[in-house]
Amino acid sequence: MDLGGTTLTGMRPLCHERLKSFLGFEGPTERIHHGIDERILEWAGTDFRSVGAIVDLPSSHTRILSPVEHVDCWGVRRKVVGGEWQIVESPLRGAPQEALATYPWPEARVDEEQLLQWEAEARALERQGDYVVVAEHPVLGILELGCWLCGYDDFLERMAADQGFVQCFFDRILEIQLAVVEQYYSVLGPYIQLTTSGDDFGSQNGPFISPAMFDELVAPAFSARIERTKQVGRCLYWHHTCGSVFRLMESIIRCGVDILNPVQTSAAEMEPARLKTRFGSDLVFWGGVDVQGFLPRVGTDEVKEGIRELIRTLGKEGGYVMAPAHEMQDDIPPENIAVWVEEAKQGLSDEGYGVVQ
Repeated sequence: MDLGGTTLTGMRPLCHERLKSFLGFEGPTERIHHGIDERILEWAGTDFRSVGAIVDLPSSHTRILSPVEHVDCWGVRRKVVGGEWQIVESPLRGAPQEALATYPWPEARVDEEQLLQWEAEARALERQGDYVVVAEHPVLGILELGCWLCGYDDFLERMAADQGFVQCFFDRILEIQLAVVEQYYSVLGPYIQLTTSGDDFGSQNGPFISPAMFDELVAPAFSARIERTKQVGRCLYWHHTCGSVFRLMESIIRCGVDILNPVQTSAAEMEPARLKTRFGSDLVFWGGVDVQGFLPRVGTDEVKEGIRELIRTLGKEGGYVMAPAHEMQDDIPPENIAVWVEEAKQGLSDEGYGVVQ
């Protein structure tokens, strides 16, 4: 079980407060894990605790323009629009390939004091021995960075029509990724069992790019990062990609991914039975509890039925970590979360998955 054990399996603040109130957890707590009250994690039986974060690399770009607008270390400007941070400027949109040589990339250096703090947290969790220790991924993915720095329309068009730019861009990003990997996992590796990773490859209806294009352009850098992460961190590799990625799954597995998250079952071709039958011997599935059309929209009886079906399907013969299929939003009723967790505890016990606390 994982509810709130990582930054990608938690909940928004209002959803969190409503669940706390529903469960009767009054007053503040001394322990907060990525914004989640430790009492919720214990109640849910969350088997994981994570350390680390995406590293804010030293950069000439980084600046706060106002309380609702900032520029990150890559030069991407974001602004709060409708309560969410949205990209409002992509600095490499329309840039020629030559511009990549002079662009002020962030410095691939992880703050030593921050690393020591994360090391202490990871060591304490490992010595405690109660949870699987997970390293949060320290660097962003190559495809998402391309889409953010150039704009989705610009970068996806380049992948079809200007592959020289794309290859040069990916080479530069991989260089930064590998330098961060060396520093980060050299410190955390002795204490962790797995690491997360993130790069969205799918839309609601299918992959952003074809399997052939993925293999040609994305897979070389993606697999190189995974290989070096496993060598330095000595850990399993968990990759988060939203959307419909069934047609990319064979490639994702060949790149070295051990665990797929968030298993967005609401997307095309991502039915649990299809995934388990085709790839259940090669991957662990982590997620699957739909936060789009299921948890926000059905009654408690339907929640119970859906959770039992996930246990029977994705949990068949093991290889499944039950978790929300992304961060839970404010439209999810707390009673549905509570019913999900209690039904999962009972269902896992009934199916012979051992002790569930």
